[in-house]
Order: sequence, then C-alpha cells, then structure tokens
Amino acid sequence: MTIRFGTDGWRAVISDTFTFENVRLVAQAIADYVLEESQRPQPEVIIGFDTRFLSDRYAHEVARVMAGNGIIAHLTRADAPTPAVSYAVVDKKAEAGVMITASHNPPRYNGIKLKAAFGGSALPEQARQVENLLDRNQREARGPNMMDYELGLKQDLIRRFDPAWAYYQHLSTLVDLDMVSSGELQVVADGMYGSGRGAFRDLLSRTRCHLYQIRSEMNPGFGGIHPEPMAHFLQALVAAIQAQHADVGLATDGDADRIGAMDARGNFVDPHHIFALALRYLVEKRGWTGSVVKSVSTTRMVDRLAKRYGLPLHETPVGFNYIADYMLAEEVLIGGEESGGLSIKGHIPEGDGILMGMLLLEIMADAKAPLHELVADIQHEVGPACYARRDIPLKRPVPKKEMVTRLQDQAPAQLAGQTVTEISVQDGVKYILADDSWLLIRPSGTEPVLRVYAEGVSDAEVAALLGYGQEIAA
Repeated sequence: MTIRFGTDGWRAVISDTFTFENVRLVAQAIADYVLEESQRPQPEVIIGFDTRFLSDRYAHEVARVMAGNGIIAHLTRADAPTPAVSYAVVDKKAEAGVMITASHNPPRYNGIKLKAAFGGSALPEQARQVENLLDRNQREARGPNMMDYELGLKQDLIRRFDPAWAYYQHLSTLVDLDMVSSGELQVVADGMYGSGRGAFRDLLSRTRCHLYQIRSEMNPGFGGIHPEPMAHFLQALVAAIQAQHADVGLATDGDADRIGAMDARGNFVDPHHIFALALRYLVEKRGWTGSVVKSVSTTRMVDRLAKRYGLPLHETPVGFNYIADYMLAEEVLIGGEESGGLSIKGHIPEGDGILMGMLLLEIMADAKAPLHELVADIQHEVGPACYARRDIPLKRPVPKKEMVTRLQDQAPAQLAGQTVTEISVQDGVKYILADDSWLLIRPSGTEPVLRVYAEGVSDAEVAALLGYGQEIAA
C-alpha cells in the first residue's frame, strides 16, 4: 500500500487504511528521518492528538515507536490544539512534531500532521523524504522498532506533558489581554467537539470577559457534523449567541488551527473578513509592517488593503505550508487562507484559530464597536465583497493537470456580465474579472471533493459565478 502526504500530512479513513499497523509504519519512517537529520545523539519529538476516535491510542503507538528508536517522545497528556503542539516543538527545541488529527475532515477520517523544527508543517521535501523512507522500509519488509509503553515511561524515553501553558504565555505576547479585558465582552466559544475546546476559557479566565462554552465535551463523532467553522455547521453557535445575548461567537475546527466567527446578530463572519480586519488593525493601530501572504482562494479585500498601505503581497496555492515558506524567508505581517488558517508576525508559521479568535476580541475591544459594525466598515472601505464556496463530492479523483488544461481551453470571454481579464493556474483555475470578482475551481488536497469558490460585488454575481463553476466542472 502506498501512503502519501497531501496538502498537510497524511489522512485516511479509520480502519480502512488508517490502521494501527500503518500508523506504526509511518511513525518508523518519521523516526528514521529524525535520526538521519538530527545533529544530537538523542533527538526529541513532540507528539499530540485531537479528540477523534482512537487518536490518543494512535499517539501512544507513535510514542512507542519513537522510544523504540531511542528518540525521546514528549506525548501530550490529553488532546491538544495543533498550534499548541507545534509551538511545543519550538519551545522544547525538538527535531519534529507529530500531530494525530484529520483537522476539519469528517469524523470517519484521521491523519498525521508532520511538524518541522521551526514549528510549522514539514516542508514538501521533508515529507517526500519520509515517504521515501517508508517505501524503503516496505520494500525491505522492515517493521517498526517499538518499546513497551510502561518501559518507555520508566526509562524516560516517553514523557507526558501539557503544552498549553507555554503556548498561552506565548499568545499573551501577541495579543493585548488588557485590551481584551477592557471590552468586557460576552463571548460564546464553540469548540465543535475538537481539541480547541477549553482554550478560550483558559485564556479569558484572566480577563473581565464573560465566556459561555458549547460543544466542549468529548464527542469523537463531532455530533454528526464536519468540525469545520463554516456557517452551515454553526447553527448551534447562533442559538447560543441569541440565548446568552452574547457580543460574539468564536468557533475553531477539529484541531483548532482554523477560526470562524458570528456577530451578535447571528451573522457568520468568515475568515476573509477576519483577515481584512486583522490586517487593518495591525497596520493602523499597532503600526506593524511586513509583507502580506494569502492563498489563491482568499478575498481580494486583502489585496486592496495591502496596496493602500504599500505592503508587498504574495499569493500562494491553497495550503498553509506555502504561506509558511514566506514566513520563514522574510518578515511577514500576516498570512492566511480562506479556510480560516491565519497567523501573524511573531508567531510560528502555522495557522492558529485560537490566536486569531483572541486577536478579533482585541480588535472589538479597541474599537468599542460591535462586530457587525466593524464588518460593515471594512466592506465600505475595501468592498463590496461577497463570497461563497461549494464542495462537489467526487466519485473518482480528478486529475488536476487534465482539469486545468480543459478549463483553460474552455475559458469564457465573459462571466456574470463581466469580462474575464486574467486566468491564474497557480492552484486549479481562477478566472479574474474586470470588476475584481473571481471564480476558482480546484480539487481538494485533503478530501475527495471539487471545490468551487467565488467572490463578487453582490450575492447575485456570486451565485452566477458558482452556477457556472459547478456546471463547467461537472
């Protein structure tokens, strides 16, 4: 069986290909990679896990393999957010990190995210190296080296730890908790049953904000939803905001590296608006500078703000690892993508829903204005911008190169009454229109779906663009 790392690690269906045997094989390849690359006689690896079915047991097996190879395995005591685990890699100066999670994917999936020493997702060449080692081990029928769990603890090769407090301390250097406290906001935190549950409670316990939590208990089936902070999965959050008369609702995905929000009126505030609000705040209120990095599926409100402030702008394929490349190479003020993975200067090169949720509270407190007014204001400044996405399930994978060629060859002269002025094939096919609207069609890198994205100056234009995209992509 061939195991390959996608946009952010390896994901598969539990008990189909995501099995204990395969997890051990992947763990051995990661151990081989760490031993080859490390300059230390005894390297260290951070291991975390989310709330999915058997995630804690899979993490135990990864720790046993690391210990069996003489690698110190720092294993979290309980489920933890991916950003906290990633930060622990840097904090403990470990060689790598392994996070057992399938992030926002449906509950039948699980996965392994590989983290590099800098605290972000492993570089493509690092992932390929692990894949090559895995292939070699399978060719040579080389099974994993494993140590008994209790023996690993006794020999201090497996060490249990809590990554939360070092991570929270770090966040307190990026977010003004005094400003957040001054807002005395009524906040509803929707953990979506993921490993971000409890994070806002812990951080806001030191402020005068009032917090109400929902979907914070352990539920490996995620209540039958995808743990993705999109509007149609957040009706429980809308109800809680209304019941609590809250000012804002914050939702994090299955492993808390993504953010979504709701205003006091129950309107979804998508990551596009969070990105734009954060960029404006960091420049105008904090006086920060640096480049701006966004994925190809992210709002052009960000482009207009970057132009206003004279900041360099980079557009990348979908996947935070591409944004991380820039964060490692230059001073990036803010980077993010449509799905809610965002990060700012001073943080690890990793999407972080918890950080961005806290920053949104700071923005609200500083403005002394409700979130719906802030959204209306940013729309007035750099809009209008309406956005929607449709996910089309696929019965069979779509060859990306074939699809791109076909959509390029069939490119229309006009869409929704606007001239097509540019075609980008950076990731899928993106038609850019004369009024700065756009339509993007691309296969997902993590699920068997075709994603169709559109941004326009009105809901009617977005609907027309999505309708064309869905029809041409079928």
